[in-house]
Amino acid sequence: MSKIAALLKASHFGPTVLVTTIAFFFAQYYWWEGPAYLIAFGVFLGQLIVGWSNDLYDYQDDLSHQRIKKPLVAQAISYNALRKWTFWMIPSAFFANLFGPLGIKGGLVYMLGIACGVGYNFYFKFTALSPLPYAVAFAALPSCIVKSKEITPPLWMWLGGAIFGVAAHFINVLKDMKKDQQSGIRGLPQRLGSVGSIIAAAVLIIAGVLLLLYSR
Repeated sequence: MSKIAALLKASHFGPTVLVTTIAFFFAQYYWWEGPAYLIAFGVFLGQLIVGWSNDLYDYQDDLSHQRIKKPLVAQAISYNALRKWTFWMIPSAFFANLFGPLGIKGGLVYMLGIACGVGYNFYFKFTALSPLPYAVAFAALPSCIVKSKEITPPLWMWLGGAIFGVAAHFINVLKDMKKDQQSGIRGLPQRLGSVGSIIAAAVLIIAGVLLLLYSR
């Protein structure tokens, strides 16, 4: 595996691409294709920080559970190299978002979402408040683009983003539920268990869909 491939995989590439794609379509709607690519690029850089910091913090836990698909555990990239890339990416993401089409206001809203993602990695995932960073980050994603056009984000947008973000949190935890509980990770999904998390995610998704259907 090349270093570039390892860096992309360590970013949790699937979710990173999904979030970047969502940002691109929102940006294309509110701007046009040119700025949309720049906004998506800035969003992509921010997502790299969240993914890389997650793998750095979880390294010892990933080793203990032999998660050999993780680039650090597989030794496809060294811990120090990934840490250096993360530190380098922080100012790059700030510059790309604050001085790109999002502007200062939109850029700061998006970087608030990134701060929440990093905060989740280092603190919130161990507490019953674990859904909070997801709620803020997913609300910030569409709202930052709307804010960049000097428009106040409508209620349905940031509330819907928050609801779907929390649902994504419950779904994302399911695959590692038992291992997380063994490692002492006590976020809200781990406290509710697999069945409780599935029910919570389903209720939230239904609520989110109803909100979108009846608020437009």
